[in-house]
Formats: sequence, structure tokens, C-alpha cells
Amino acid sequence: MRDVAVISFAQTPMRRRVEELNEVEMLMPAVHGALRQVDMTIDDIGFTCSGSTDYLAGMAFSFVSTLDAVGPWPPIQESHVEMDGAWALYEAWVKLQIGEIDTALVYAYAKSSPGDLPMVLSRQLDPITMGPLWPDSVSLAALQARALLDSGKATEADFAEVAARSRRAALANPNAQLAWDCPAADVLAEDYLVAPLRRSDCPPITDGAAAIVLAAGDVARSKVERPAWIRGFDHRIEPIHLGLRDLTVSESTRIAAEAAGVADGPVDVAEIHAPFSHQELIVRDALVLGADTSINPSGGALAANAMMTAGLVRIGEVANRIASGEARRGVAHATSGPCLQQNLVCVLEGE
Repeated sequence: MRDVAVISFAQTPMRRRVEELNEVEMLMPAVHGALRQVDMTIDDIGFTCSGSTDYLAGMAFSFVSTLDAVGPWPPIQESHVEMDGAWALYEAWVKLQIGEIDTALVYAYAKSSPGDLPMVLSRQLDPITMGPLWPDSVSLAALQARALLDSGKATEADFAEVAARSRRAALANPNAQLAWDCPAADVLAEDYLVAPLRRSDCPPITDGAAAIVLAAGDVARSKVERPAWIRGFDHRIEPIHLGLRDLTVSESTRIAAEAAGVADGPVDVAEIHAPFSHQELIVRDALVLGADTSINPSGGALAANAMMTAGLVRIGEVANRIASGEARRGVAHATSGPCLQQNLVCVLEGE
């Protein structure tokens, strides 16, 4: 395998609503910030890949217009995934493994605020049996949370602890949307939003963007003192029909973690893309993380959850901690689809 590293990461401040900017204007600070960190321009990039969804913009091929934030003239090698940007990063990593290029730019963005996001996400469902029922994403997550409670694997107090810890950690994250220091008891005192989930168990609607620059081998070493090397990478998918899988476990995460080599060494930090509090518990079990692992020190998706962007941010957050020397080895997780349907695991290490 070719050595490939994250050498820079930039994101916009995550906000509930960005009304004064269009997608291109919102994205530009992240893209150019990531390039500026390593003294590069788009001319130095061999491949560009983005992650977003046309359903949020409400128009076909909306991602084409956001290439204006990159500067696609003269023509560039470019691709797009209708997925979280973490999957765009996977495509770029594969491209780098082929050996035709030495650098790649990956970005993701979303303006989730204009529409009814929980209902928009119902379009991810099977279009024959589930989609026509228009079940919203919060209600589906509540079904999963109820299954977890009924299995005896977790309690509502466990959910509240995750929510309280995540928002407390976000106080140290200047890009977080939601941050506060309240005990889990305050979360348990909230009314249900959709039982058994309370509002604090659920992610905020978020507008934001993020970008990462990848580089291979000596190019990475020449650009930064401590590259965050990608040592393992895998993603798996589970059946779209919710009745065909056990919602209390994440088998796809477990398989991806094994393939990526999570258990091959100690994990100092893990950034888990868990939009709902109970989902962090499920993913933590699938990753088999030790008690010493710092989980979601950025606040995670409960602090900011820009669609198609939050998974890429998890990779960037781990990479930043490795680059700074705060961590030696870390794991980033991204998810997409209803009830943790699709999951990606990325293992990063310092030299």
C-alpha cells in the first residue's frame, strides 16, 4: 500500500442557518483555508473529489456549480459522490493508491436549513415499501433507540450521558454549533421529542463546509512536519430494509473496523459520527474501543451535524490531533443512511 496522509484540514464555523451566503460562498473559506495551510493552490492538486446531495439544494447536479469555489479552469480531474465527504476522501485515497497522482483535495458542504431535513432524509429509504410512508429520520432513530433499550444493552441515562459529554466537549471547539455544560440529569428532565429520544439526544440542523488535502509519501513529508498517515480504510453497507438487520448492533462498522485494523494498536482518540446519542453507544461497541480512548473530543455530530460534511469532519478532527502531537493513533468513523446503514472507518497514525 502506498503511504497517504491528511496534511491539512479546514472547516467553516458550523451554524444553524447561513442565509447570507450561497453554497459556493460558504464553501470557499474551507477549500482555500485547507490549501493555504500547506502553501498550495489548485494547480498543485492532482485530483479533486466532493461530497454533497442535490436533495438539499433542490436541483439536479447542484454540485457542479460549487466547483466555482475550487476554480476548475483550466480543466481539472474531478469527481463527486452523493454521500458524506468521508466517502469522497475514500475515492481520493484509492486514486492516490493507483499512483497516477500525488495530491488530492476533498471537500463537502451542506445547507440543511432551507428545507425540512428529517423529511428530506426519508428519500434515502427503499422507494417501494418504506419511502412512500415518509417516515422522518428522527422517528426512525427513535425506533432504533427503543430497540436498544428493550434489548437491555443501554438505558436512557446512558443516552443522556453521551449528550451531556458531547456538548461539554464542544465548549473547546470554536467551530461547534451547540455547546453547553449541563449534567445528564438536566437532559433526562427534558420532555421527549420522539420517545425515547429527547431534543438533546438529537443532532442540530447545521449549515457548513469542510475540506481536506491528501498527499502521498515524500510530498506529504515535504509539506508538514507531522502528517496524519492513513493506515487503514474500509467501508461497508447493510440492507436498506430495516427489518432485515438487528438495529441494536452495527455489523457493518464491526467488519469495517476489522478490515481497517482498528485493533492492531492502541487508539488514543476516536471521532464517531453518531447523529443521535444512542448511536454512539452502538458504534463504540462495534469499534471495541478501550477505556482510555478519548471519544469525540470535538463534540461530534451532537455539537454540529452538517449533512454530507460531518463524517469528513471526523477524519479532519482526528488528523489535527495527530498533527499536533496530541494523539499518536486515532480512529475516525462516518455514517450515512437510516439507523447506521452505511459505515466507514479510517485509522490514522503519526510517524
